[in-house]
Amino acid sequence: MRFKGLDLNLLVAFDALMADRSVSRAAERMHLSQPAMSNALSRLRAYFSDELLIAHSKRMYPTPFAETLLPQVQAALATMEGVVATSRHFDPATSVRTFRVMASDYIATAVLFPIITRLATIAPGVRIELLLPSQRRIELLDSGGIDLLITLQPYVTPTLPSDYLLEDRYWLVGRAGHPALAGRVTQEAMLAYGHILVAIGEERLPSFGDAYLERIGVQRRVAMTAPNFAMLPWLLQETDWLTLMQGRLAHLMARNFAIALAPPPFEIPPLVEMAQYHVTRANDPGLRWLIDTIRTQAAGGSSRI
Repeated sequence: MRFKGLDLNLLVAFDALMADRSVSRAAERMHLSQPAMSNALSRLRAYFSDELLIAHSKRMYPTPFAETLLPQVQAALATMEGVVATSRHFDPATSVRTFRVMASDYIATAVLFPIITRLATIAPGVRIELLLPSQRRIELLDSGGIDLLITLQPYVTPTLPSDYLLEDRYWLVGRAGHPALAGRVTQEAMLAYGHILVAIGEERLPSFGDAYLERIGVQRRVAMTAPNFAMLPWLLQETDWLTLMQGRLAHLMARNFAIALAPPPFEIPPLVEMAQYHVTRANDPGLRWLIDTIRTQAAGGSSRI
């Protein structure tokens, strides 16, 4: 299809070339031969009268014009993808759609995994592709790189639509039989042991609970900083370390690991998780189905709060 003399498929090729900065890798991404991708680049250069990407030292570098063009192309592709995805009807039983969801390993383990295992029955053609949190999350929403971002309420971008998903509370977690967790936990007992903190993603953002205790001036002895929540029970069951963990995840992990949990001695506000998406997806019935499915799973799941 052409628009004002431009083959619109070339815009998809341009986006891939800018992402990979390599003709061969862009070709692999688009399942094309390398000569076909080279031809696409030549046609783009001819249409825009600009080199767009210049080869240097085995790598390609975008021209200033290409850098200016990229966000406009990504916005156009996201809009078109929204148009294609939006229909008057979405039937999960017959759909063959892939949803790209960015979420923490906490949300993935406690909420999304049970949904994914049920898809074989309720939506056999639907696939969920999970991505861990990235500092490019809003850029990926804008470009259509992800369909849905699940994030804490404080990190919601006000310029994009969002929906409430779930609420959870933090528990203090340690090995089974940990003396600090016997009976009502005191501040003295909690602070007498080393703690594992969690720093999430490329930005190494502290978990909501860790950030809150730091904000109110609670000083803990940090024994280790972990990159995710999934590794915590492995560390806890072999040490006297303690950590803060979301209720849904803590109770789930307590079924499979020798860990115990108790309410912390500090009142930590509940964490609120939100679903955020691009404005072009606001009327997408497929995405609405996914958000409603996640919310229903969260409502039925046990957070023990």
